[in-house]
Amino acid sequence: MIQLEHVTKTFKTKDGDVQAVKDVSIHVKEGMIYGIIGFSGAGKSTLVRCMNLLERPDEGKVIFDGQDLTQASPVELRKSRKKIGMIFQHFNLLPALTIYENIALSLRMEKTPKDEIDAKVMNLLELIDLVERKDSYPSQLSGGQKQRVSIARALVNDPKVLLCDEATSALDPQTTQTILKLIKRINKERGITVVMITHEMFVVKEICDRVAIMDAGRVVEEGDIVDIFSHPQEKMTKEFISTASNANKIDELIEQQHPITQLKENEQLVRLQYDQTNTSHPMISEISRKFNVDCSIIYGNIEILQESPIGTLICVLKGSDDDIRNSIACFKQDGIRVEVIKRGHID
Repeated sequence: MIQLEHVTKTFKTKDGDVQAVKDVSIHVKEGMIYGIIGFSGAGKSTLVRCMNLLERPDEGKVIFDGQDLTQASPVELRKSRKKIGMIFQHFNLLPALTIYENIALSLRMEKTPKDEIDAKVMNLLELIDLVERKDSYPSQLSGGQKQRVSIARALVNDPKVLLCDEATSALDPQTTQTILKLIKRINKERGITVVMITHEMFVVKEICDRVAIMDAGRVVEEGDIVDIFSHPQEKMTKEFISTASNANKIDELIEQQHPITQLKENEQLVRLQYDQTNTSHPMISEISRKFNVDCSIIYGNIEILQESPIGTLICVLKGSDDDIRNSIACFKQDGIRVEVIKRGHID
């Protein structure tokens, strides 16, 4: 649906050139929800604006629905842009227009017949559950309601793709959940491909099928959401995943010398990471019986991503060195990744 090939974008500033996007190639398949995540300044917003040529790349191709937009004529580009809806962090509604008028504006500019406009706008108002507020003005709505209106406005031209640039960043957690559910519903019921730009791993975890992690203008890691959470390769990816779980809190507790991290000589503190291939196997009870090792779970984190359970357990294993070593080997044989964080005889 959208394919970027070696896209680069550089801005000229008074302090010199700034390369916001550096040789990025990604493929967003039709019907998926694709996340692009990065910290502020990573280049993700510039990248998404390159997708509809609001920012024209200096190098590379932007292929939408089989056509390279960088080679399209102005008329062809306008036609393609109608099929790419976009929503923003700060809604960008026109304050002097009612909710109905904000949604209908582009149709009126195209001189669409009034009855068609009314049918389409009312259908979208039903979708976003704001029919009763159609004559209200943006200033009379909450942040979540404004974002729902901006989503309806983006859908009015029946786009094939919806680009969401930090669409939930200005919203509280409960409202964010509501907007994410709406976007997911639009994706499933209308078959619209969605690209989510965000700095929040929680958003990616909730609705994305695939994710690209950006840093300093480059995509440093990209993959299926389950694989990324199960087997993160890059330091940046691991940092983002840690923001969406408490799995790495143990490192902080060790640094603070928290009582739960103080071990006896025959104990080892371990991190166990598993995915859908090994969740059904009762490994902890098995190693307790087989190797005479006691296992105390300090805390854990379990996620259900695309109906697949993945998780991390922080445990204290108690037993002889040989028994613990055999237990760890057994874990690994079953596909569970094991990291020994601390041993009892090491301060």
